[in-house]
Amino acid sequence: MTIPEAPSYVPRPVKIAGLGRYLPQRVVTNASLEAQFDLPEGWIEDKTGVRERRRADVAGGETASFMGGEAAREAIADAGLAPGDLDLIVNASGTPEQAIPDGGPLVQRALGLERSGIPSFTVHATCLSFLVAMDVVSALIAAGSHRRVLIVSTEIGSMGVAGVDPKSESLWGDAAAAAVVTPTPAGEPACLERFLLRTWSQGADLTSIRGGGTRLHPGREGADPDELRFVMNGQGVLQLCLRRAGKFFDALDPGIRSGRVGRPGESGVRLAVTHQPSKVGLEAMERFGVAPEHTAVTLDRLGNCVAASLPCTLYEAVRSGRLGRGDRTLLFGTGAGLSMAGALLRF
Repeated sequence: MTIPEAPSYVPRPVKIAGLGRYLPQRVVTNASLEAQFDLPEGWIEDKTGVRERRRADVAGGETASFMGGEAAREAIADAGLAPGDLDLIVNASGTPEQAIPDGGPLVQRALGLERSGIPSFTVHATCLSFLVAMDVVSALIAAGSHRRVLIVSTEIGSMGVAGVDPKSESLWGDAAAAAVVTPTPAGEPACLERFLLRTWSQGADLTSIRGGGTRLHPGREGADPDELRFVMNGQGVLQLCLRRAGKFFDALDPGIRSGRVGRPGESGVRLAVTHQPSKVGLEAMERFGVAPEHTAVTLDRLGNCVAASLPCTLYEAVRSGRLGRGDRTLLFGTGAGLSMAGALLRF
């Protein structure tokens, strides 16, 4: 089958005006998990690349909407705005707090905006939700329909892997991150230069939670609780991604594979900010021209935080000074489906 060529993409003059992050209070170390699963010391870090991760205390009030609201408040303040200044709220998360209502209204309520009328909805593309939301939001801003948009990714992925197996339970972490996106002010270079999304549904069963919908409803007679557990064929996902990633990066920007990442300048990319899938997933980036020293990493301290991984890592890159205004960055990730997305962003 012929793979369609990448569509033309007109750069969109949008700016990430503010960033925020919320990390749950509880830190779960490898030592505690290795003791729980009777594993040798160092096994978890060797297998996953994670040293510690956060776990949300949902019973104590650290719900997904609470965490998203906290991250959003920081992002809104960072942008020099007040919550009521927003004209759109987009929940970009892969692990919903509940089936209905959509998580957008729940984040709106967490911000104290329940009487505001500000439109609120969800963009759900599993681990790619934040990146896909950036494309959607940038199009809305470019069209002139919105000017101050909040994107929130808030994830409690640990619940879906609890009790599955040591490797899965140790890989995933909980976190929330948010960004305020606005039109780029005159004279500033910020823009979304390029975005590319590809889906190969031959990999749809490689990453799944089979239950919870209409096909395997949890309330039906004989429902199996394990249908609500997260299942992933990690090796299958990796192999499919490796087969597709070369052509994907060539379509996004041929300069990436020629080693342009890490050489800042008019055309160079200073830093790669990616979803944090696993140790092996991050190492695979080097095969496509992105050296480890030019890739921002939070996997070791936060684990894989589903869609919040990418904005959490972007937040840290900006706060640490690794990425500054005017710098060009590569945003990249993979998600269930199987989908792959990448963007070139002038921060």
